[in-house]
Amino acid sequence: MASNDSRSAAIRLYRKLHLGWIFNTSTFTGHLILSALLTFGFARLGYEADVNFVFFVSSLAIGLWVTEAIPPFAVGIFIISILLLGFGTDYILPGFQVSTQVYLGTWTSNVIWLLLGGFFLAEGMHVVGLDLSLFRFTVHSFGNQPEKLLLGLMVTTAIGSMIMSNTATTAMMVGSVMPLMLLLGRSSPFTKATLVGIPAAATLGGMGTIIGSTPNAIAVAALADHGIEINFIEWMLFGMPIAFGMVYLFWRFLIRSYALKGIGLDLSSLLKSKEKGPTFPRRAVIFTLVVTVSMWMTEPLHGVPLAATSAIPIVLLTLFQVLKAEDVRRLPWETLMLVAGGLALGVAMVQVGLTTIVMDRINALPIPALGIALVFSFMAAFLSNIMSNTAAASILVPLGLSLPGIYGLAVPLIVSLSCASALLLPVSTPANAISFATGMLDQKDFTKGGVFTLLIGPLIAFGVVMLWTWLLGAP
Repeated sequence: MASNDSRSAAIRLYRKLHLGWIFNTSTFTGHLILSALLTFGFARLGYEADVNFVFFVSSLAIGLWVTEAIPPFAVGIFIISILLLGFGTDYILPGFQVSTQVYLGTWTSNVIWLLLGGFFLAEGMHVVGLDLSLFRFTVHSFGNQPEKLLLGLMVTTAIGSMIMSNTATTAMMVGSVMPLMLLLGRSSPFTKATLVGIPAAATLGGMGTIIGSTPNAIAVAALADHGIEINFIEWMLFGMPIAFGMVYLFWRFLIRSYALKGIGLDLSSLLKSKEKGPTFPRRAVIFTLVVTVSMWMTEPLHGVPLAATSAIPIVLLTLFQVLKAEDVRRLPWETLMLVAGGLALGVAMVQVGLTTIVMDRINALPIPALGIALVFSFMAAFLSNIMSNTAAASILVPLGLSLPGIYGLAVPLIVSLSCASALLLPVSTPANAISFATGMLDQKDFTKGGVFTLLIGPLIAFGVVMLWTWLLGAP
């Protein structure tokens, strides 16, 4: 306890003196030097200068993503900038100039527009209070039996996170249950189970749709670049069973871990009616939501790309005056910057052949391709616990694409889904951090559930996706 107090005091003093820039600068410089040393050793293998350069950028980006010496979105911008400098000028790679449009083009890729459409929908639901209405419907539907209410809260969170961002869904659900959590107290098993279960359901539920999680969109975009198109319905065929299956298993785990049966709950304070506000904005959001999701789900029938459909919420919600300039400014634009940088890094790794080099070494290991795919699933879950799941997917998806045959399709999907199994630490996901910030959980409260998903999640993702690809008859 004394060491924790000393460390907390040191951190407070550090911030008070505004010396955070010293830590960030020294960490950035240290990673720069370490990446240069690693690249020097890698260069001795005899590869071309462009391969060595991308290896340097990749190792530096991984280090910065892990330590967050600069924010993750800044790493995304940095990646694009240094790739433009390297391949667009003679300053770093004389004689290796190529068209840099492939790196700049990541800003306008399909995945960026798809995510942006999802962001507009989520913000529209929040502005008119549909998120809170969804929570109240859950409470009315599942009653006051703790195990059933917990299941209802987790299912509602999971469904919401399939359309809204996991972070926004968690913030909405946690904020809604906080009056009950404060009433029950920090030591209540239901308090801990709920505040652990909600962020877990948001993260796991995001596996259900392409827009439910950024790694999902990254995998779809990467596969599309290789001529493999996966539409909204096709993703849901394997994503939804995994998402709801994992939510159910995690719910059973919480019920067993916290022995919730027999606990009485008073929900009257949560069910007090509030004014709904003007009817038209709510109807406008519902109409927009139905039209957009319907278009996403029926893409095989009408042929309109998912990215083009994403313009519907952008246009309608601003046309109907549901979202105004201040609402648009609140959207998570930094996520788009991070995704664009990650996509650019993946393009560079493929373009210079670095992914092929790495996969040749992996394929040379004395394990079958099926075993390699399983290793990728656990690697994705592990990396996502210590760095952004978007960053983890950006690194591993291009590598998975280099695998032969059916595994070149399956592994990128397995990686994106396994990233959702990262629940071990309060900082593993923004959703976990929101629950932890309530002050009603300890770090250890995430450990058991995090270990459970770390062991079970990758296995389920691996099994379901491999079954789906085999049934699909992919080459």
